[in-house]
Amino acid sequence: MADKSLPADAPPPETPHYHGHRQRLRERFHSAGPDALNDYELLEMVLFAALPRRDIKPLAKALLKMFGSFAEVIHAPEPRLREIDGIGEASITQLKLIAAAAHRIAKGEVKHKHALSSWQEVITYCRTSMAFAEKEQLRLLFFDKRNQLIADEVQQTGTVDHTPVYPREVIKRALELSATAIILVHNHPTRPTSITLDHAQAH
Repeated sequence: MADKSLPADAPPPETPHYHGHRQRLRERFHSAGPDALNDYELLEMVLFAALPRRDIKPLAKALLKMFGSFAEVIHAPEPRLREIDGIGEASITQLKLIAAAAHRIAKGEVKHKHALSSWQEVITYCRTSMAFAEKEQLRLLFFDKRNQLIADEVQQTGTVDHTPVYPREVIKRALELSATAIILVHNHPTRPTSITLDHAQAH
């Protein structure tokens, strides 16, 4: 069998150009902070682990062109992500991991604050949790007498423009949690950044 190894005097294999690009992104991220990076560059960094042997910049830009923003990419439905050429299960898992982390962080921040002291904080939290859902959801935030968040639960999931509300189930759950206040939230899938809040006291 012929020896297929390279000749002794052959030049070393050329390092792919994207290796240097990845290192420069990492250095800029650490030295200047995440605000110094564009959305597509943050997406590149998110996908580094899932796609270790590819130039990811074209894929990151394609994702943003399709969905519009970093937040919309990580919250995009999995079937739609699969429509993008170059996206596989590892990439989808990585994107959904970031989405889950964002939700967990937002939830933790609200739990340690007097959430009702700022409606904007509640709105920001709810947008992180549900603004990009495909179907309309009724989400319930339960609070104790100190206005601390006890639980955040999806009560019902409907269609793209409708979700049913069952007051008996809402009251039953509030009593189970000994909640003194409830915020009912629902999203608008046709308007991803729009949500509606209703506040009620539980007695």
